[in-house]
Amino acid sequence: MSVWLSSVDPLYGAGHLTLAIFLIVVIRLVAAFSILMGSVIIMIWFERKTISDMQSRIGPQRWGPFGLLQTLADGIKLILKEDLIPAEADRFVFKLAPYLVVLPAFITFAIVPIGGTLTIAGHPVQLQAANPPMGILLLLAMSGISVYGVMLAGWSSGSKYPLLSAVRASAQMISYEAALGMTIVTIVLATGSLSMHDIVAVQAHGILHWNVIRLGVVPFVVFLIAITAELNRPPFDVVEAESELVGGFHTEYSSFRFAIFFLAEYMNTITMSAIMVTLFFGGPAGWVPDISHLRWVFPILWFVGKTVVFAFCYVWFRASLPRLRYDQLMDLGWKRLIPLSLGWMLIVAGFLISRAWGFIMAAAVLVAWAMLTRAFDLGHRRERGAASILPVVGERPVPGEVLRAITDADEEQ
Repeated sequence: MSVWLSSVDPLYGAGHLTLAIFLIVVIRLVAAFSILMGSVIIMIWFERKTISDMQSRIGPQRWGPFGLLQTLADGIKLILKEDLIPAEADRFVFKLAPYLVVLPAFITFAIVPIGGTLTIAGHPVQLQAANPPMGILLLLAMSGISVYGVMLAGWSSGSKYPLLSAVRASAQMISYEAALGMTIVTIVLATGSLSMHDIVAVQAHGILHWNVIRLGVVPFVVFLIAITAELNRPPFDVVEAESELVGGFHTEYSSFRFAIFFLAEYMNTITMSAIMVTLFFGGPAGWVPDISHLRWVFPILWFVGKTVVFAFCYVWFRASLPRLRYDQLMDLGWKRLIPLSLGWMLIVAGFLISRAWGFIMAAAVLVAWAMLTRAFDLGHRRERGAASILPVVGERPVPGEVLRAITDADEEQ
């Protein structure tokens, strides 16, 4: 960039170059933030409208045409409300936690290539706010930090229900971060780079080179399930289960700080939809007509179209799938996704070495999967067998000592 600027204007000194580069970085970040914020406003309206259509309702319709300004009205209402901090809360951590949730979403979106390469003054410029060489590692780091924001919000509230939600968040992070990490390692093995731009470049040669086809559908399915659990989106929203935990980790939050959590949820949804498009579906890659002055527009349209499809899938999940129980959430993460993602990573590594090693690893993974499945089924049978021996009161088995105590109390009365 500095070489390009100096060639445009030879009067540039070192100070002017530094200022120009700083301005370009600021413009990119402001553009990325504006795009993300605008997408969040549209996403909230889109979800409410889509779910209302699925449930034969009208949805937002008062503020603006088709209710398009309803999200803006809700934001103003939350900002103007009184900001309350519980007396038992840790004030510093309580105020810090919302920003630990919303900032990682923006940082992650900044490394996503949203288009191809645009030529400005004869110099190619990537339509990407930042392209760090360790982009995948930054993605994993930001994913972990956002969950820490949820944990600290629940812990610092000084209330038992947010605290229980924070404990669930930590367990859920550990369970699904492992499967998520191994799926990303599979992509890195096949690509040979940690850069998001390089991952998109490898997939730019046609639809058959997209990772969802090149690596098989399994890594994409595991990533979709794991990232949905990381986002606390239905059906994995046990962290903020209203029927059990009132409002979850943000029960004690109000006004602008609650609005930040609400904003972060949808910001993360859009960001992770863009990440899935980048990692598995070629990012902005797609058919581009031979129109010289508009060629840079079509990659952006492809990227936006693919991202909208995944955003709709998240809305569809919310409207149709019931919430999992906590034990089902843990079983899926530890007993299914982690062995599956690890096994598929070994298969891909084997095929990258040689085809013979790939078939050997595939056979070994199938045998290990069959043995694990049999062990899990035997464990469930023992649990069901032990539960069937216990006396039953109503619909729940009750241990014998508790039943005897209840019987003795009834006899005394």
